[in-house]
Amino acid sequence: MTRSVIARPLTAQHFAAFGDVLEVQGDPDKLINQGLCGRHHDRAQMDFSAGRAGISLFDAQPRSLPFVLEMMERHPDGSQAFIPMHQNPYLVAVAEDAGGAPSQPVAFIAQPGQGVNYHRNIWHGVLCPLAPPGLFAVVDRIGDGANLQEHWFDDPWQITGDAPG
Repeated sequence: MTRSVIARPLTAQHFAAFGDVLEVQGDPDKLINQGLCGRHHDRAQMDFSAGRAGISLFDAQPRSLPFVLEMMERHPDGSQAFIPMHQNPYLVAVAEDAGGAPSQPVAFIAQPGQGVNYHRNIWHGVLCPLAPPGLFAVVDRIGDGANLQEHWFDDPWQITGDAPG
């Protein structure tokens, strides 16, 4: 049996329980580079234990809606930020913890210009670009030890929503 979730637009307010939406909103905190660049400063709560922050590049194959969410993962030792290196929407799925497993997922469609930072230990789906290219810069913990927990659903979730045009 497949259960259903409808993806909604990604907003900082609706995503706050899971992490940070990385986007330019409002006036910059300060102007730099001879006043030609607005700096929107310190927009994510990066949090790492026993390791360091690293930047990796992920090149994911595009997925489509409806998307069958069979598995979610989390990282107990560090936050994880996904910064798209393209101007295409992508799917974000997150869930609260329910006794060591994800609860009912919540899904969002991130728009061009939006990145996400999953807080430490937040259940989230796999990287799901909805159009090529699927290139993302990822800032996360680099260090010893396993920093990945996976949960496979007995009954997967189907995520629906408006696919990009």
